Amino acid sequence: MARRKRGWAVVTIATVIRPLLFLFTKRSWRGQENLPDRGFVMVANHISHADPLLFAHFAYDSGVPPRFLAKQGVFKYPVIGKLLLATGQIPVRRGTTDVTSSFAGALDAVENGDGVIVYAEGTITRDPDLWPMIGKTGAARLALQTDSPVIPVAQWGAQDVLWPYTKRPRLIPRKTIQVLVGKPVDLDDLRGKKVTTKLLHEATDRIMADVTALLGEIRGEEPPKERFDPRKEGLPETGNPNRPYNRPGDT
Repeated sequence: MARRKRGWAVVTIATVIRPLLFLFTKRSWRGQENLPDRGFVMVANHISHADPLLFAHFAYDSGVPPRFLAKQGVFKYPVIGKLLLATGQIPVRRGTTDVTSSFAGALDAVENGDGVIVYAEGTITRDPDLWPMIGKTGAARLALQTDSPVIPVAQWGAQDVLWPYTKRPRLIPRKTIQVLVGKPVDLDDLRGKKVTTKLLHEATDRIMADVTALLGEIRGEEPPKERFDPRKEGLPETGNPNRPYNRPGDT
């Protein structure tokens, strides 16, 4: 796989963080041969607030500078925003009808040969057993609009370091971080067609099915037949689902 330019900010942070990650975690990474030399979209499951850092470690050491899609609001914080931009993270404008504008940075990154990391669920999974939920269509739209491959990836172990929506990491004993990279999702029959809502949902369902199957392989378990849908369960799509909130229709 071709080596991509990492940038000074990424290299500087990695120089400080990687030794700590090697000290406190063990790694079982497989399937890096499936990472392409051209621009691509990498879709992974999301299981912990710790997994972006741990997944970035995997990506960096696999020759892919970690470039995540992140909501634009995060970039407004003076220090964090500048750091995110310096490391090549990509702001996405949500709630806009101009899709090309909202994904401009991601489109440029893929077309320039980078790998863009997308958590298609949009948040940490709400599934009680931490299986992937239904996905949002952004990754599919990005892949179809740039005619780039979608690489499904499953990760497991970050939840042992930091359970979802808790604040105290468990670093001892060392936890094994498992990552399994799959072959590109088969979207060939969907390419070159008019991008409709139906088409995007079909592509997204295939992407999430492949991510879920990879996680089942890691866990040695059979995934649920139906992916968790927080809307059907009356859960908020973002934020801590364990906090009190008003369900639709509540007063």
